Amino acid sequence: MVMISGSTILVTGGTGSFGNAFVPMTLAKYSPAKIIIYSRDEMKQWEMAKKYGGDPRVRFFIGDVRDRERLYRALDGVDYVVHAAATKIVPTAEYNPFECVKTNINGAMNLIDACIDKNVKRVVALSTDKASSPINLYGATKLASDKLFVAGNSYAGGHNTRFAVVRYGNVMGSRGSVIPFFLSIKEDGVLPITDERMTRFMISLEQGVELVWHAFDDMEGGEIYVKKIPSMKVTDLARTISPEAKLEIVGIRPGEKLHEQMIGEEDAFHTYEYEEHFKILPAIHNWTSSEARIKDGKKVPPGFSYTSDNNSAWMTSEELQAWIAANAEKIGSV
Repeated sequence: MVMISGSTILVTGGTGSFGNAFVPMTLAKYSPAKIIIYSRDEMKQWEMAKKYGGDPRVRFFIGDVRDRERLYRALDGVDYVVHAAATKIVPTAEYNPFECVKTNINGAMNLIDACIDKNVKRVVALSTDKASSPINLYGATKLASDKLFVAGNSYAGGHNTRFAVVRYGNVMGSRGSVIPFFLSIKEDGVLPITDERMTRFMISLEQGVELVWHAFDDMEGGEIYVKKIPSMKVTDLARTISPEAKLEIVGIRPGEKLHEQMIGEEDAFHTYEYEEHFKILPAIHNWTSSEARIKDGKKVPPGFSYTSDNNSAWMTSEELQAWIAANAEKIGSV
């Protein structure tokens, strides 16, 4: 990707799971002049900084996306932005709704304004399956955030800043996810399952980073990119991790879906399929030639949806075992 070489990239919420994968992968594959980590937690920044041994290409800014003034300062000279900062734990968002809105919606508006005024070239915002037909506050705020970033292309006016969104679901092995949780308790002999019918998409952090790279390279403004990834039944996942464990059905938690959804039927009218991903185009306005947007893409049929239970690709137990073995040291640490 030529555009990233020699450029300055800022990652909001960059000490999280995504940032810990994005920084080393981007430094290794491309030659950015600088990657700026913009986040609130000084301890996480200190721990992350130790990994890079004072590498001058990796910089750290203490800051909050709620703080417009600090964002404006941090974005001086920045070419590209990845927006990963979010309040994302579902029960936390439900119990602290005002705080969730301040970060996920107000923070998005602050970043859009700052990126436009600072003439950032391209911005990719990370989204979630929970933003598609949301049933909890976190999902609702991320849906609002997605729409803000899509509309940011119109809001930019005469500026050249362009915005796009990347949407993916359950990240395998990330902090707080089901794989490290099951691994941590498998010796107890009992694994809690919310519902034996439940399915989840399975994506690695590396695949998430590669999708962001693709978005930077491909975007013209307003697209939502959805990676094609396999699904797995949660019961199969549990039996892979601990074949002898008893599966205890505990019931679906508030705000939790039986199956993950990346693309709803309502979005099918504007969705195109490619070899490795889907692209949802803006419904209201195109900021460039429609022909350029849909090159090599195939329009999905009416009524199409992309959910973890109707997926054409399924992860096998053998594939999951191989992934766990290859990533044992990293699981749950990022």
